[in-house]
Amino acid sequence: MTRRSCAIYATGIVCAHLLIVGIALLVAQVFQTMIQERIKKEITLGENSRVLGGWINPPPPVYMQYFFFNVTNPDEFLAGKAKPHVTQMGPYTYREYRPRENVTFLENGTKIFATNPKSFVFLPEMSVGDPEVDMLTTPNIPFIAVMNEMHSYSFFIRPLISMFIKSLGVNMFMTRSVHEFLWGFKDPLMTKLHTLKPEVDEYFGLMYKKNGTHEGEFVFHTGEKNYMDYGKIDTWNGIRKMNWWSSEQSNMINGTDGSVFHTFLSRKELLYIFAADLCRSIHLGYVSDTEVKGIPAFRFAPPSDVLAAPDENPSNAGFCVPAGDCLGKGVLKVSVCREGAPIVVSFPHFYQADTQYIDAIDGMNPNKEEHETYLDLNPTTGVPIRACKRAQLNVIMKRVPGFPQTKFLNETIFPIMYVNETATIDDDSASQMRTLLLIVTLVSNFPVIIVGMGAILLLVLICLVCRNRQRRNEVKRIDFTEAFHSLAATKDDTAYTPVSNKSDDSPDSHANQPQKNGSYIAMSPVEAQKC
Repeated sequence: MTRRSCAIYATGIVCAHLLIVGIALLVAQVFQTMIQERIKKEITLGENSRVLGGWINPPPPVYMQYFFFNVTNPDEFLAGKAKPHVTQMGPYTYREYRPRENVTFLENGTKIFATNPKSFVFLPEMSVGDPEVDMLTTPNIPFIAVMNEMHSYSFFIRPLISMFIKSLGVNMFMTRSVHEFLWGFKDPLMTKLHTLKPEVDEYFGLMYKKNGTHEGEFVFHTGEKNYMDYGKIDTWNGIRKMNWWSSEQSNMINGTDGSVFHTFLSRKELLYIFAADLCRSIHLGYVSDTEVKGIPAFRFAPPSDVLAAPDENPSNAGFCVPAGDCLGKGVLKVSVCREGAPIVVSFPHFYQADTQYIDAIDGMNPNKEEHETYLDLNPTTGVPIRACKRAQLNVIMKRVPGFPQTKFLNETIFPIMYVNETATIDDDSASQMRTLLLIVTLVSNFPVIIVGMGAILLLVLICLVCRNRQRRNEVKRIDFTEAFHSLAATKDDTAYTPVSNKSDDSPDSHANQPQKNGSYIAMSPVEAQKC
């Protein structure tokens, strides 16, 4: 057997083995299952988990931007002469630090306890101005809160309280610096109430006492038992369900806190997040595929039915408190869990809300790019690559009998401010993520690589066989040509004697001719036959 034949047989054997093994591994999904199980075990909140450190101290920077609505015509609005006109002020940007503290493992490492205090540092280079200098005119939330509490009092008491409040120089709108309104100031009305009820704080601010504090004590599932439970909330402040909404489903604490999700996400599933500041759980649905810093991601966002009216989404009827007292699409009353003013939350500029709320305020311009909340998650690891949480704080302003300042008011959901909380994976973490995904891709596709190598060898085998046949045909052609040329050469060397045309009876012929007249046929001399 020649070397060429040995090479052909060896190539064929290796090719067959690669194709058989590769196809078998591909069908059995051995490597895919192996890498998935490894990732499910690695990405947990267990004591030896590699992601635990990043969960306790998240490396990506988080930015909190505050936008305020400055009222330009408060007197005309209170007089019933015009609808309110607002101009947007902001952003005022703060770097948000949110490490987890008091981390404790429970129930053999299947659950983990933690608090998540948040602190804020002002970033002037990312802000439009100085919050301690810029002045803001906005509804007087303490005054509105007091009026809201007066509904349970006698009609004859309300005018007396109204006159008392007016004597303090307190009006329906107030003008304060952005810093005061955000982080707190000593309010004259709250100070008077403090003398009557010491438990009432003298200070008011939207973020008062929230710099360096947490939103509650959480117990999370680590995912050691079931990877689908990774990061899910087990209890919040010691409870597994709330009690202020009007249905069992609405009171459920579902999902994670939004910082982690289970691995191997699907485009078809809904992701649940418990938002403590909204006092409820919300769900997010798949929107599109995207990419952040070279990392593939699924974008999830709250669909329009999250804040839909009960007639559009019956499951939202449980958020009407008392039962049946519902607002329209796109707004949620949260005053049941936030004592005081009738606070309503929505998306910024009433994005996805009923047009009646947008049209009631001059200056609302909702759009998806600036006002949508979304999460970009890597589907393999469930890690948030980019997050953008946007929510607007509003207050209900309406006519309250006994308070003359409100006599021209129709019920209006008045925008106060909105937040834009963003985070994007840092460059170092992104590089590690890309490396991890490359390894996962290579290992998962190893059977495909084997099949590909087998296919390449198959092509090589076909080329070798065709080349070998072509070579054999060329050898046969050369042998035939050489034989033909040899035959021709032999014919050239053979002598032919022509046969005489003269008659044998001629005397001259007998005299001059030899005794025998031969004719050579087929290269052999033959005797001439006699006539």
